[in-house]
Amino acid sequence: MKFCKKYEEYMQGQGNKKLPGVGFKKLKKILKRCRKQVHSHGVLHGDGVPHDTSTCPHHCPVCDGTFFPSLCKEMSEVVGSFNERAKRLLELHLASGFHKCFIWLKGKSHGNHAALIQEGRDLVTYALINAIAMRKILKKYDKIHYSKQGQAFRSQAQSMHIEILQSPWLCELMAFHINLRETNSNSNSKKAPALFEGCSLIFNDGKPSLSCELFDSIKIDIDLTCSICLDIVFDPVSLTCGHIFCCMCACKAASVNIVDGLETANPKEKCPICREAGVYEGAVHLEELHILLNRSCPEYWEERRKTEKTERIQQTKEHWESQCRLFMGI
Repeated sequence: MKFCKKYEEYMQGQGNKKLPGVGFKKLKKILKRCRKQVHSHGVLHGDGVPHDTSTCPHHCPVCDGTFFPSLCKEMSEVVGSFNERAKRLLELHLASGFHKCFIWLKGKSHGNHAALIQEGRDLVTYALINAIAMRKILKKYDKIHYSKQGQAFRSQAQSMHIEILQSPWLCELMAFHINLRETNSNSNSKKAPALFEGCSLIFNDGKPSLSCELFDSIKIDIDLTCSICLDIVFDPVSLTCGHIFCCMCACKAASVNIVDGLETANPKEKCPICREAGVYEGAVHLEELHILLNRSCPEYWEERRKTEKTERIQQTKEHWESQCRLFMGI
C-alpha cells in the first residue's frame, strides 16, 4: 500500500478526535500542477533537465504561493495539537490526589493505567506518521524540481519550531515510556505494551542520552549533558529552540534568579548553543526526564540536590532581601 493511501486511512480513522494533519493528497496535486508548469515552460538541456528548475521555489508562483505556505500552516497545527495532548497526558500521569481527579473530570478521561499507555501510543503514532508524511512530500518536491529546496525547508521548519520530532514533549513521552516500563518490571505485573521500539537511556563514558529507533528509518538521539555545566542535566528544562539544560544553568544563562523563573527572562537573551533569542519564556520543565535520571543516577542526583539546595536557598534569601529593601525604599 502506498504511503499516501495509508496516511489518508490513518487520518480518517482519527476522525472522531478531529486531529489536524498534513494535506498529503492536496500537496501532491499542487506538485503535479507545478510539474506541468515546469515541463511546459522549462527549456531542456541535453540531459533532459530543465535549466531553470534550480531557481525554484524563488521564482515559482505555485510553490511560493501555495505549497510551502500550506505545508507550513499544517505542520504548525500538527505540532500544536501534539504538544497540547502530550502535555495533558503527562500532567495526568504526574498528578496526584484531588488534582488528578480534577483533571480526569475536566478532560473526561478514564485516567486508568491502560488508558494512559494507549493514549501515549496514539500520540507517538500521530507524531511519527506526520513526520514521515512531511519528509515524503518534501522528498517528492525535490524530485520534481531537481533541487534541494525541500531539505532547506526542513531546516527552516526546525528554526520555526514546527518540526514535530524536535518537540520537547516527544522527549518527555520517551522518558514516560521508560519510567512505565521500569515501574512495571519492578512491580512484577503484566508487561505493558511498548510506546516505542528500542527506546532506552544509554550511558557512554558516563554521559547519558535518550536513544530511540522508530519505523521508516527514523532515529532520535537526545544528548542529556548540559552544555553549560558539562554534567548530567539536573531538573532539566527544554528551551523553545529544543536545547536542554539544567534549570539552574538556564536561569544563569538568562540572567534571572531561580525565584523569578525563566518566564521573566529578557526576550533578547539568547540560547547558549544556537544563539536564538526569545527562547526562555516558553521553556518546558521535563518532569518525566527528571524522574528517569533520578532513578538511573541516584548517587549523583542526591549530591547534586544538596548542592543546588544550598544555592537555591541563597538566591531565595537574596531575592526577598532585595524585595524588602525595594518596598522600604532603601
